[in-house]
Amino acid sequence: MVIMRDNLNINKENIIEIKNVSFKYGEEENLAVKNINLNIKAGEFVSILGHNGSGKSTLAKLINSILLPFEGEVLVKGMNTKDKEKLWEIRSTAGMVFQNPDNQLVGTVVEEDVAFGPENQGVDPKLIRQIVDESLKKVDMYEFRKRPPHLLSGGQKQRIAIAGVLALNSDCIILDEPTAMLDPEGREEVMDTIKMLNKEQNKTIVLITHFMDEAVEADRVIIMDEGELKLDGKPRDVFSKVEEIKRYGLDVPQVTELAKELKNEGIKLSDNIIHIEELVSELCQ
Repeated sequence: MVIMRDNLNINKENIIEIKNVSFKYGEEENLAVKNINLNIKAGEFVSILGHNGSGKSTLAKLINSILLPFEGEVLVKGMNTKDKEKLWEIRSTAGMVFQNPDNQLVGTVVEEDVAFGPENQGVDPKLIRQIVDESLKKVDMYEFRKRPPHLLSGGQKQRIAIAGVLALNSDCIILDEPTAMLDPEGREEVMDTIKMLNKEQNKTIVLITHFMDEAVEADRVIIMDEGELKLDGKPRDVFSKVEEIKRYGLDVPQVTELAKELKNEGIKLSDNIIHIEELVSELCQ
């Protein structure tokens, strides 16, 4: 096992601390997550990859306190997820967006859905209108505020789900394969929203995904296999380990695979190409 560590955002405090965490479902003998140690800093964009059953979604639910550790502890902004009195505050701090937005939308119109969280937080009704409008504007869905959610596209529904998390004033947004059920246009809409929230709003992003082209957009990529962390580092460094990644049942970005094949044919290229523009530039030279 190779773990790469990068001093990313070293001046920022950890918003998530996972300490010696293991978890198993019910009476199962095998651990779904095995002795994980992981820190995520405020403002980071972290992508977690792994095949089905690797433990990545379990890890996301442990951060959001949907699941509690069998061993070890998870801290969200210093709050232990086992502390029942802090449950709502933890889930407001680290908001969760699931794969199927229909499972997360509860209102008959968009603005009612986004208002649901602040209402349950006991926010002054005079402020809720402002919070809802601001949250919808951040995901570019304000003009749809009077629409029934079921009339929206998949990508638009996910953006409403993200707006609902923003309305809770979440510092961290955990997205569990949010684009898995979307067409390419919907995927692009959601990814543009995620990147904007990270870069412009300084939201911490934890993205669980199967798509390598989404993972390369992150500051940091983590690869899990059989409940363990296997690789952790910058996308360029992680995806340069093509053979190791394939041993974990994953692919690398298509452009990285192409660059590797071209190198095997004798063309001089860099070892860590992850974007099409980089490959085109090097080939033109």
